[in-house]
Amino acid sequence: MVTQEANRVAASAGLPRLRIAQVAPPLEAVPPGGYGGTERVIDELVHELERRGHEVTLFASGDSTATRRLIATVERALRPLGLVEEAAPYTLATLDAVLRRAGQFDLVHAHLEFAGLVLSRALAVPVVNTFHGRIDQPWARALFTDPPPGLVAISRDQAASQPAVAWEVVHNGLSLAGAPFGERPGEALCFVGRMAPEKGLADAVRIARAVGRPLRVASKAPSTPDEEAYYREVFLPEARRSDVELLGELGGPERDTLYAESFATLMPGDWPEPFGLVAIESLACGTPVVALRVGGLPEIVRDGVDGILGADLDELARRLPEVAALDRRAVRAAVLERFSPQRMVDGYEAVYAGCLGLRAVV
Repeated sequence: MVTQEANRVAASAGLPRLRIAQVAPPLEAVPPGGYGGTERVIDELVHELERRGHEVTLFASGDSTATRRLIATVERALRPLGLVEEAAPYTLATLDAVLRRAGQFDLVHAHLEFAGLVLSRALAVPVVNTFHGRIDQPWARALFTDPPPGLVAISRDQAASQPAVAWEVVHNGLSLAGAPFGERPGEALCFVGRMAPEKGLADAVRIARAVGRPLRVASKAPSTPDEEAYYREVFLPEARRSDVELLGELGGPERDTLYAESFATLMPGDWPEPFGLVAIESLACGTPVVALRVGGLPEIVRDGVDGILGADLDELARRLPEVAALDRRAVRAAVLERFSPQRMVDGYEAVYAGCLGLRAVV
């Protein structure tokens, strides 16, 4: 039921109450049981849009709980079932489910990466596509030929990789006010992320060894052959030479406790991270981030204020002791304001308004 207060919030943004379809990939539930970055953002988006009075229908796996208006595109999320490699037909089923019901909505907001472009070209209603992953691959340029309206990047760096596209940029936001805060962090460093080469876990082990600190790792089990090979052939040989504690995949509260207890969070991956949810989660616990100066991370981490940004691993290891002098309370306060769900949804409402020819006050 939409309350009078929710209608008032929607009206204050200059938008009428909209019927919005949010379309999630079938890999993780919304919200995810463990760590799923895209799905956590969608969960925040659904709740804040509903708080503002919009009617949101979620297309997602049947074990999703973000809203009562759920259209299940697969019975259960695929990644926990080990079906990541078989995701393509389920993505097609997701597209089919939206195509069949598109007339019920004022706007469709897809989070399906390049597959969402099918909806933009096929539907009469406006479609917004948020790209949460990489779009800088050589083959991607052809897919952005004659790009449709409503394309959203999650960082300025991500958008810059396809400069011919008229991108809207909306930074991700999470509800972080409840994150734990530790005045006196422990000695250990932490790493949170997938067991994948681009995330730089083996490099995090090398940095921790170089500075003489233990490393605690929160990572889900490898889910692809490439991840399994990386785990066996790259990570384990490094870990055996170092003080590494492998914690497995942690739920939200346990993951936040890990951040809060850590001296710093390492993000040494050298790929162009489109955004970096791990960074804002860590900063919300007051824990500085030590990362390479790549992708969207410089839009989150202010060098010398929120953490350390470096050009290479040697610089990160050399400068890591600087973390001790940073004001952890100021780190936390800044990120809560800069990357809130409210700011994210302000941005999306402005995008929606543009696609619908309406006016939004943000």
